Amino acid sequence: MVIQQAVQHERILPRLIEQEMRDSFIDYSMSVIVQRALPDARDGLKPVHRRILFAMHELGLLPGRDYKKSATVVGDVLGKYHPHGDSAVYETLVRMVQEFSLRYPLVDGQGNFGSIDGDSAAAYRYTEARLAPIALELLSDLDKDTVDFTPNFDGRLAEPTVLPTRLPNLLLNGSDGIAVGMATKIPPHNAAELLAAARHLIDNPDCEVEELMALVPGPDFPTGAFIWGRAGIEAAYRKGRGLIDMRARLHLEEASRGKKALVITELPYQVNKTRIIEQITKAAKGRGGDAISDLRDESDRDGIRLVIELKREADTRKLVDFLFKKTQLRATYGVILLALRDGRPEMLNLKQALECFVSHRLDVVGRRAAFQLERSEARAHIVDGLLLALADIDRVIELIRGSRTPDSAKAKLRKELKLSELQAEAILAMRLARLTGLETGKLDAELKALRGVIEEYRDLVEDEDARRSFLCEELLELAAVYGDDRRTEILEGSGKFPMPAGDSAESTIVMLSRLGYIKSQPAGARSGMGGTDAMAGREGDFVREAFICRGTDSLMVLTRLGHAHVIPVKELPRGTRSSRGHRLRDFIELDSRDSIVAVLPIERFDDSRYLILFTEKGQVKRTSLDEYSNIRTGGIIATGLGKDDRVLTGTITDGNASLVLATGAGQAIRFPEGEVRPMGRTARGVRAIEVAPKDEVIAALAPRRDSDLVAATASGAAKRIAVTELRVQSRAGKGRTLVSSREEAGGVVGLLEVHPGDRIVWELDSGELVTRAVQSLAQKERSAATARVVELSKGRQVVDVHPARGAPAGTAGSARPDPAAPDPSEAEPVAGGSRLDSATLGGAFDDEEFGQEVLDL
Repeated sequence: MVIQQAVQHERILPRLIEQEMRDSFIDYSMSVIVQRALPDARDGLKPVHRRILFAMHELGLLPGRDYKKSATVVGDVLGKYHPHGDSAVYETLVRMVQEFSLRYPLVDGQGNFGSIDGDSAAAYRYTEARLAPIALELLSDLDKDTVDFTPNFDGRLAEPTVLPTRLPNLLLNGSDGIAVGMATKIPPHNAAELLAAARHLIDNPDCEVEELMALVPGPDFPTGAFIWGRAGIEAAYRKGRGLIDMRARLHLEEASRGKKALVITELPYQVNKTRIIEQITKAAKGRGGDAISDLRDESDRDGIRLVIELKREADTRKLVDFLFKKTQLRATYGVILLALRDGRPEMLNLKQALECFVSHRLDVVGRRAAFQLERSEARAHIVDGLLLALADIDRVIELIRGSRTPDSAKAKLRKELKLSELQAEAILAMRLARLTGLETGKLDAELKALRGVIEEYRDLVEDEDARRSFLCEELLELAAVYGDDRRTEILEGSGKFPMPAGDSAESTIVMLSRLGYIKSQPAGARSGMGGTDAMAGREGDFVREAFICRGTDSLMVLTRLGHAHVIPVKELPRGTRSSRGHRLRDFIELDSRDSIVAVLPIERFDDSRYLILFTEKGQVKRTSLDEYSNIRTGGIIATGLGKDDRVLTGTITDGNASLVLATGAGQAIRFPEGEVRPMGRTARGVRAIEVAPKDEVIAALAPRRDSDLVAATASGAAKRIAVTELRVQSRAGKGRTLVSSREEAGGVVGLLEVHPGDRIVWELDSGELVTRAVQSLAQKERSAATARVVELSKGRQVVDVHPARGAPAGTAGSARPDPAAPDPSEAEPVAGGSRLDSATLGGAFDDEEFGQEVLDL
């Protein structure tokens, strides 16, 4: 069949339809392949990615500068470089922001850029963007003739055909694309591993793929998880194609009422979390329903956490195998390492992919050196002419003064001094200030430095070995900046899939409220948990203490009557971000006459740490922690007590702390822990401070030297001093005056260890709570007078002070409990004003070996 094609001047050319279809389809196919779907093997970018980065660079959207609307970027890319749809450009920009899509995001976004749940990004008029720091490595030296430029679609502007990229971005962030008759699917990798392999290839151009595979063990997905087996990786790295078996990261945890829970914390790459939840829900209604009792999504901005609560009779191993079979907790990544090499699509192996980068980078280094060599030689030529003029400045001035025009002066200078036109022009443009001897010295130094760099640049231009050596050093520097740990763990693919206990694998944040409620959450969920969001509950309740533990750790609970109880952290039920938690006393067998005075996190009961106990009558006792290693269900005796004496608080130390005690009458003492000899568990201890007959100890701490102390009085006054203001003295003395009884008739009600950024809650006898920031209290000397902090109405007084890890629930500065609310007294308060403050717990967290830290919420 023949068709007729109309051309200019109404000429008709006969053409076979099959030939026309073939040519048109090939043209269309090549346009899609080269201009849209496949990345360039040199910089790992498709044209749309390259144009977005280049446009943002031209707009000045650099790291550290202000964000600009994504609409600005999209409009600039469309109007100048990319004549396609705005949705395609914006979707590409969104993906370059997403941390779950790119291993090293190239764009820094502000606003809603979608989520791993499959949520779409907000419209580009609502989001903002700028370049991420790593993107500058791809754009580096773009202005130094390092790459070729080509006219844009309408010929008004020029755009780079490839970026100079200092990083092997093709493998670093990977790529996905579907062309006509072909597709690419390249997984992301770890920067440190890729850069090490690139350096090895530079030093050993004839190395085998196996040598590079030893340095790049496999892909490193931004979502972490596992790769099961190495066969798919080896096939992909040798032939350019391979199937990689990905599996979610999960572990077992102890749930409430003796049940177990399967917790998923990392998903396979490019798997939608919402889809996973749907699949698990469907499985629970089918065969999986025999094992699953509940499914909760406890994920937040800090990480994924899907909790599958299991029935008591559930076979965990069978359930995991079932979920891997029926859901995308197990997924396959089909590697197709296809990219444009010299403008043609080519299947690459690992070595070839790295060779494309190395070859490109060597060319860029050579072109940059040639550019800098030309600039340096031109400048050296000018400086040489200026020095010649300065050496015979009188003659130069005479020639210039004797000339009628600048052109005639330039001609005379060139003839008399044998100068080039550029040198003559530089002399004529020289300011009079350059005629000084100092300026001559500067020009001499500049010329010497220029000659040195000219030699370096000439070596790089002429010697490939010099370029290879330079590139190796550059890659080593980049590895120090961008190298990080692997996220994806590669398993051998034989035996059973590992299911570690989350007790030891996961950090847990434990929070204790003023009214004695306790809850735990994954440490990754701590963000945004301050104030009322941290622990919901009654008016007047708030988080007093928060600390991070491992699942294998324990909480030691000390009581006023001298007993010690232990609660394994794994037995604490998990709470949500806004849940109130459970009453602490429900976890221990506590006598109705007794009360809790301290909760201490313990990593291990050994003889390298000590439990320090303080009593209201001024006694102190130090006992090795291993004495408490076998605490029974009902608790054990923690210390002997004298008549009418009670435990005030306790702390854990490493044996080198200083101890501070304060009395209600305003006396305070500080002495080394070493003055208290270690003694048995049931011993009563020794005198720490001499207490007057009508006085008692109201606070005891083991503060750090860099801390401050805040003493609060019943009249609403306070004083903030450095710990070092209390001079170290011997144990059992009367101490030194912290607050004068003449100054504060109501006495001291609490002493807290504080740091900048902390807050303190004053509790009034009316039930009101008043919150103040530590910064609002000026630091003073010990002998200085107190300052009024809380204004009290007539007849009112402060009864206690508390460290605040979150603002009191429902308060803003101060609050009065709702009269209709349940009586807070039905919850067991944690006794004592400063008896459970950050200073009390501080000694347990200062040491890195202990592996814990107090969180300032």
